[in-house]
Amino acid sequence: MIAYLLLGLVAGVVTFVMTPLVCRFSQWVGAIDRPSDRKVHAQPTPTLGGVAIFFGIVVAGVGAWFLDDFKNVFTQSSQPLGIAVGAVIICSLGVVDDLRPLPAAVKLAGQTFAAGVLFLAGVKMQYVLLPDTVYVVSDDISVIVTVLWLVAMMNAVNLIDGLDGLAAGIVAISAASFFVYTYNLELFVDSLSAPMIAIIVVGATLGFLRHNFFPARIFMGDSGSMLLGLVVGAATIVGIGHAPGLATPDTANVILAYSALWIPLMVVAIPLIDSALAVVRRVRGRRSVFHADKEHLHHRLMDLGHGHKQAVIVMYVWSALAAGAGLAFTFLDRSQLIFALPIAVAALVIYTLFPLLTKVIQESE
Repeated sequence: MIAYLLLGLVAGVVTFVMTPLVCRFSQWVGAIDRPSDRKVHAQPTPTLGGVAIFFGIVVAGVGAWFLDDFKNVFTQSSQPLGIAVGAVIICSLGVVDDLRPLPAAVKLAGQTFAAGVLFLAGVKMQYVLLPDTVYVVSDDISVIVTVLWLVAMMNAVNLIDGLDGLAAGIVAISAASFFVYTYNLELFVDSLSAPMIAIIVVGATLGFLRHNFFPARIFMGDSGSMLLGLVVGAATIVGIGHAPGLATPDTANVILAYSALWIPLMVVAIPLIDSALAVVRRVRGRRSVFHADKEHLHHRLMDLGHGHKQAVIVMYVWSALAAGAGLAFTFLDRSQLIFALPIAVAALVIYTLFPLLTKVIQESE
């Protein structure tokens, strides 16, 4: 555990220290996100924060190479190198887009290319667990599933990067829950890279969040949101896509194995649903699906009466509840959760709708 915590600390410190330097660099090159009618910030804000996150992840990754606890990760697999190369590609693409917005088709092509690099490096769905059998996935199918998942994760994180600290906080919650799961589950003893990647992401996002929380002094930009989506997506694939060493897995082990995907999926379920709704909304309005608007869930929370900071906190709490529920159902007695979970959900619903409920009560008096 100490080695993991050390990696997270390194990623956090490096990101925290690099962020002000990147902020000055952003101002120097003119990478400034200026206010507009579809944005909620009122002041011109430097972007390119993803570069600081990139440095935090890479330096921590290099540090892991020197630790005996993670030697096997680097000597027995090309996955870390593939993730590093993919991170360079997607962060560079994001930097270019932050400086001069790219056409949606070009961004999608770049995302697909980065995902393809990870696939070639071995970050791919190789096995599917079924009761009493392990199904080997052919590369023809694996490449489609892997690329689609990675591209979906990149765009999901990108879409929730609409309020100060929102994307960084939700990714931190997702990565932290995934780390707890993979670290504690003996089923993944041969997949040390999954918790290693997860804890590095936790450190990098928390280090950046200190500068990015409301009022943000810098935004992560596409260079950060796509980078985080790629790395978190890679961690989930590494966690569930490789044979767990069970010759004949029973139903319980199958369910347990796929909880590794379910936990981060629950956390990003909100942005994924938000993404789907955005596509439907724009298609119905005969607009491009890549056309930005102010109708995302976090914008609607502000419309309900939540302030900027409060809307972000509401999203944090919902994400934490999703992650906590996934971990609880995996490691705790489920009979106790049947009563606790509905109470927690009801409390959060009331908290979410509190400004609206307060307004209704005041008008009725």
